[in-house]
Amino acid sequence: MDGSRSHIFITGGTGYIGRRLIPRLLACGHKVTALVRPESKGKLPGGCDAVVGNALDSASYREYVAPASAFVQLVGVTHPSPAKAAEFRSIDLVAGREAVAAAVFAGIQHFVYVSVAHPAPMMQAYIEVRADCEKSIRERGLSATILRPWYVLGPGHRWPYVLVPAYWLLQRLPVTRDAAQRLGLVTLEQMLSALTDAIVSPPQKVRILGVPEIRRNGSHRS
Repeated sequence: MDGSRSHIFITGGTGYIGRRLIPRLLACGHKVTALVRPESKGKLPGGCDAVVGNALDSASYREYVAPASAFVQLVGVTHPSPAKAAEFRSIDLVAGREAVAAAVFAGIQHFVYVSVAHPAPMMQAYIEVRADCEKSIRERGLSATILRPWYVLGPGHRWPYVLVPAYWLLQRLPVTRDAAQRLGLVTLEQMLSALTDAIVSPPQKVRILGVPEIRRNGSHRS
C-alpha cells in the first residue's frame, strides 16, 4: 500500500466514528467501501461504495472485501456501559471475530481495530471482549494497528469534560500518572486523525496506539 491513495473497507461506517471518518478518507483521495445493513444504505456519505451484508456473518460480505488493502473494524454497541455485557459478547465480539475472518479470507494487508484502554478498574466485560478480538488478530497473523482509547469526547459524548481537572491532578502524581495517561480522554478529532494516519501507514506486524499516541497523532494535524 503506497500511503498516497488506498482502497479501504469499513464495517460500522454509519456509526459514531465511521460516518465522520469516511468523508475524511474520501477527501484524501482514498476509495472507500463500507458494509451496511439494507436499511442503512442511504446513510453512507456520497462517494462511498456500499456492500450490503451482516457484520455478524463474514460469509455475507467477505467476497466483496477485495481488492481493498486496508480493513477498518468499527462495529460495536453504542454508548458502552457495564449493563451491556451481554450485548458486547453477542455483537462486539462476534463482529470482531467475523471481521478478522473476512480480512484473512480477502488477504488484507492492514487491519485497523478500535479496541479500548486496559487494564482498567471498570467495564470489565467490554475490555474482555476487545482483548479477545485483539487476540484473534494476532492468532490469525494479520498486520494490524490497534487503537486503545478510553473515552472519546465529541458531540453527544461530552459529560467527561467535568473530569478534566481530576485528570490534570492525577497525571501529576507519580502513583497515578501511568493509569491517568493510559485511561485519559481523547477528542473525536484526535481519533479521526489517528485513524486516518494509521490507515495509510501499515506496520509490519501489530502496532498499538494508546491514549498518549492517539493524542500526539491528532495534535500534530490540528
